[in-house]
Amino acid sequence: MARIALPPGFRAAVYAWPVPGARSLALGPGGTVFVGSRGEGRVYALHDADGDGRAERVEVLLAGLDTPNGVAVGGDDLYVAENHRLVRYAGLAARPGTPPRPEVLARLPRYRHHGWRYLRIGPQGRPWLSLGAPCNVCEAPGTARIVRVEPDGRLTPWALGVRNSVGFDWHPRTGVLWFTDNGRDWLGDDLPPDELNRAPRPGLHFGFPYCHGRGLADPEFGRGADCRRYTPPALELGPHVAALGMRFYTGDTFPPPWRGRLFIAEHGSWNRSERIGYRITTVRVEGGRADDYRPFAVGWLTAGRVWGRPVDLLVMPDGALLVSDDHAGAVYRIAYEGADAAPQARSNRAMDSTCAVCGNMSMTPAAARR
Repeated sequence: MARIALPPGFRAAVYAWPVPGARSLALGPGGTVFVGSRGEGRVYALHDADGDGRAERVEVLLAGLDTPNGVAVGGDDLYVAENHRLVRYAGLAARPGTPPRPEVLARLPRYRHHGWRYLRIGPQGRPWLSLGAPCNVCEAPGTARIVRVEPDGRLTPWALGVRNSVGFDWHPRTGVLWFTDNGRDWLGDDLPPDELNRAPRPGLHFGFPYCHGRGLADPEFGRGADCRRYTPPALELGPHVAALGMRFYTGDTFPPPWRGRLFIAEHGSWNRSERIGYRITTVRVEGGRADDYRPFAVGWLTAGRVWGRPVDLLVMPDGALLVSDDHAGAVYRIAYEGADAAPQARSNRAMDSTCAVCGNMSMTPAAARR
């Protein structure tokens, strides 16, 4: 972890390892952290029984699922968004153990391209999830949107023209939905930007596939389009940085300048000749305005080599920020230790195949079933 550079007083450490393919994060009422995955087909439970900021046990809670990227907690229940359905495991979030039979809440369109769903429990306790476009760029009815799941299983669209959002959150004071969106590929190194968007009401269209960023018409689908018809992003992010999970910092242990800011996990570019991203950035949000986009944690990309890819973020009750990494198969913890804290020591070992910094962490299977 000595490779991770942070502002003065902050420190990064391993929270849990190994967590193969670690993606979305959710916190249970008893302090268990639940982690989704993608190709691994697993949902993990991370147990920090002694509250020391490091999980002693990584449990495979569910296995054999179809792309369970999205996990969320509502009350005592665990919700999981697979490629083709949204399910609820009654009581499992409060009492991780033998999973009950899942209740199917909604059927989702089945496709593979951008078929990993991001899931949160929103206002009024309803599930919200993203339906990414099943393509790089195309007209795709019924997809490219963020939806609210109704009690009868209907999917009510909230934000339209959203290519692929893998992170959203509600402003802690205003309750307005903010979300990241990944720009299309194959328009060159520097176009289009990824986006940070704001959706204060349902039905707004954010441009895909016709327009990207603040007025860039798509060369194929945007011919003749008036990009002023669509809602522009609140902020243009780096091109191809793959902005994924995002959270407003609602804790009280980071210094005041960081409180209330938005933190974004940038998974890192693949469609670019020179890699960018592979970091955590932060944005200042005041009312409907977003600015001061800057790096917060960097180091997963070192001298052109990638050893980690941040995916999702979670603010913990003690104010620490958890970060999932599906490339290294790990979850990290970033905490503020005070202005007088020593800089992160270079003697700390980076994770390797033996996980020298992981102590007595272990991975133990639970009664894992569909």
